[in-house]
Amino acid sequence: MIYFHDIDPIALSLGPVKVHWYGIMYLLGFTAAWWLGRKRIAAGRLPGVDGNGFSDLLFYAMLGVVVGGRVGYMLFYATADFLHNPLLLFKVWDGGMSFHGGLLGVLFACWYWSRKHRLHLFDTLDFMSPLVPLGLGFGRLGNFIGAELWGKYTDGTWGVVFPSGLPAAFNGVDMDTLRTQFASGALNPYARHPSQLYEALLEGLVMFAVLWAVSAKPRQRYLISGLFALMYGVFRFAVEFVRMPDNGVYLAFDWFTRGQLLSLPLVALGVVLLVLSRRAPVLQPVLPVAPAAAGSKA
Repeated sequence: MIYFHDIDPIALSLGPVKVHWYGIMYLLGFTAAWWLGRKRIAAGRLPGVDGNGFSDLLFYAMLGVVVGGRVGYMLFYATADFLHNPLLLFKVWDGGMSFHGGLLGVLFACWYWSRKHRLHLFDTLDFMSPLVPLGLGFGRLGNFIGAELWGKYTDGTWGVVFPSGLPAAFNGVDMDTLRTQFASGALNPYARHPSQLYEALLEGLVMFAVLWAVSAKPRQRYLISGLFALMYGVFRFAVEFVRMPDNGVYLAFDWFTRGQLLSLPLVALGVVLLVLSRRAPVLQPVLPVAPAAAGSKA
């Protein structure tokens, strides 16, 4: 059944303060990562690190996501605008976050934290990888609610008519009129793939299920990180075939997009890490030591 997108991107208005669904999705993603990470810390999945150490790691990772995501978007997708007006970097309320930029930010944050705690970088990354997909899924749901990053036209009965994705002839047409036209079936030819939901399913639910299941028992170093990189790269590359290219521009062949170009290094990295994992050591869990009771003697 074709769906008409009629969702208010603002979840709550408190006077001049407007809370967007996209921000709520980010909050849900970080909350899920915190809750899952606490469970993994309690299970000894990052030996030598307690709850406080994990809180520091998550804080650094959050900074990496936000700063890296915003800088990456401006450099990868809005280079000309950024060079013309560098202050656009701070207009986060206008939207624009890049996964690949956010990933680089998280990698730097994890490297800094691991160096500070004298841990192998990939032990940290293997620990963090299962915590990320749910946040990716929530983020894609935020994209869908915000009617951004929609897909190409589809003849399927599951298509979505995005008012913001209608041809220029519909510019200025009020929503009541659009609803009436949709009810009559006049807008059905403009239904698009809900590519945001495809990515929410693949990058969010499927990746989480696989990574969480594989990491349930001790595994070789590099394996979890390699699976994360490989799955994200493959899923993103595949969905790009039904997603509108960024800025409406293909890089080559009338189908190759910037998102696919940025995903290829992740696929290659994933394969390399999986190969390295075959001869890598297995990180054994070490349960946190409970503090001694008051007044007890050694």
